[in-house]
Amino acid sequence: MGWNSWDAYGLTITEPQFRANVEVLRDKLLPFGWNYAVIDEGWFFENPAARPTPDKLHYAIDPYGRYVPVPARFPSAVVAGSPATLASPADATHKLPATIEATNFTALGSWVHAQGLKFGIHIVRGIPRAAVERNLPIEGSDFHAQDVADTTDACPWDPTNWGVRDNAAGQAWYDSLLRQYASWGVDLLKVDCIADHPFKLDEIEMIHRAIQKTGRPIVLSLSPGPTALAHAADVARLANMWRIADDEWDVWSASPAKTFPQGVEDQFARLAAWAPYAKPGNWPDADMLPIGELRPEPGWGQPRSSHLTPDEQRTEITLWSIARSPLILGANLTLLDAPTLALLTNRDLIAINQTATKSFELLHQGDFIVWQANLPDHKIALALFNTGDAPMNLKRTFADLSPTLGDHTWNVRDVWAGKDLGQQHGVATDLSPHASLLLILRP
Repeated sequence: MGWNSWDAYGLTITEPQFRANVEVLRDKLLPFGWNYAVIDEGWFFENPAARPTPDKLHYAIDPYGRYVPVPARFPSAVVAGSPATLASPADATHKLPATIEATNFTALGSWVHAQGLKFGIHIVRGIPRAAVERNLPIEGSDFHAQDVADTTDACPWDPTNWGVRDNAAGQAWYDSLLRQYASWGVDLLKVDCIADHPFKLDEIEMIHRAIQKTGRPIVLSLSPGPTALAHAADVARLANMWRIADDEWDVWSASPAKTFPQGVEDQFARLAAWAPYAKPGNWPDADMLPIGELRPEPGWGQPRSSHLTPDEQRTEITLWSIARSPLILGANLTLLDAPTLALLTNRDLIAINQTATKSFELLHQGDFIVWQANLPDHKIALALFNTGDAPMNLKRTFADLSPTLGDHTWNVRDVWAGKDLGQQHGVATDLSPHASLLLILRP
């Protein structure tokens, strides 16, 4: 559970913006379990607005070719007693502009920890092309960047890196990265262009080994999706969470014949397929929750309030919770309104997500979908969804929904209403289009 900068800030987040969001995370959401604060892509770009013209991007790297935070965007990254810039960006001998900086995230990571929170960053797999062009040395080894790089293996949608060879030099590169990140206090590492288009098992294995060598417990999150079910055993062995779909945004469903952006409705089938693989330490990830205010620079589209309706937002977080997906917020936390805060601080909902021992799709009849989660103390959570575009009148006994619930009464709590309904034999309610009902049953 936590917050990621991408949905509100895209490539552009600065330290003051990050700290402002972390303070809200600490004050309003940490008491409910939201405890990771993650800086997504682009923290090493001096000019992130130039991303559409990659040849104009200007990178910050250290003397060993590793990306470091840009001091103009992250002032606390400047190391006391060291010059911020070790080399001038004006370098006519290289095509890829890069400034060698003596900067790091150590101070910022320590500050996040002092708030009682955990610190995460995003990277794209591979080695910076700017480091390869300069053939910089690999820290802690006798290798250089050109020993590491596989220049035939570029991420198809990212202009910053080359792939990494599956050899001793490649392992030395990832070892150096993870030593760096461990020294910064990183608790979660989101690695992109590695879980799908393409799936890169060799690099996942190298990163996993590098994490183990640090001795620091770092959550490994793999992106983007859809991770193929055929890779379930490998990702469970090597990672802690992995994306099961391409990027989720504030739409109800993906456009026909497109995989981007994904919508809420698209995740029902994927979460059902991945449900058997969810277990402590291994979490199929349905992506961030694009609710609340997606501004000032969202990673996709124009600045906006989430286009999901209130019913759709509730359905999204209900599905993510009962399916035991990680809950990572995308909203600008400094702009949280009361309805969004209420969505995020429902203790019954969070308990379902965090304590369920098993969850699965119980019933799928047209637009009517039911999920069940088994909870401690013999309690059961039931989520009922109307995924259609017309209102739905429901009148079902619990035995109709599942023979395992039996033909007897349960003590029922309506999670979103926050009310105990007493003993019930079933459900009788109207569900609006794209709406949901979440119940906890006690014997």
